[in-house]
Amino acid sequence: MRGSDPDAALYWLARMLDGGEDPLFVARRLVRFASEDIGMADPHAVQQTLAAWDVYERLGFPEGELAIAQAVVYLATAPKPIAVYRGFNAAHRSARHTGSLMPPAHILDAPPRLMKDLGYGKDYQYDPDTADGFSGDDYFPHDMDRETYYQPTRNGYEAQISERLRHWATLRARRQRP
Repeated sequence: MRGSDPDAALYWLARMLDGGEDPLFVARRLVRFASEDIGMADPHAVQQTLAAWDVYERLGFPEGELAIAQAVVYLATAPKPIAVYRGFNAAHRSARHTGSLMPPAHILDAPPRLMKDLGYGKDYQYDPDTADGFSGDDYFPHDMDRETYYQPTRNGYEAQISERLRHWATLRARRQRP
């Protein structure tokens, strides 16, 4: 599947199943592959693999194997940018490095008056209430510079996400100018 070769992927699936591999183990690995190798390039990949898993659990052998084969072909023919996987790993490294910094006060709810007096919730902007659906607020802790973890590729749906993030970066830069 990683090589985008559905024929080889089907062959190796058949070899695994004929060799006695548990089809539910294969289904589990397909879900992981959909999340790790494909991610946001085709968000439907996870749904396809979960559906194949569900079909196999409902139909069993041999009919359910066809659903797994369908998921294998879907994954083999999907774009594979691994941008979410890389971004999540980078975020993990930052989280371990920065420790337990507090969220910025403006995004915290302030039900008690003391919290409100301390600035919690002050100047919070709810994105759906803005004219273009984007506030541009900074959601990183105050003691941490803004980071970019997720760097979408031009593959599949990630191309649209990339354009959206570029647009938001432009809006954020305009709104944060003094």
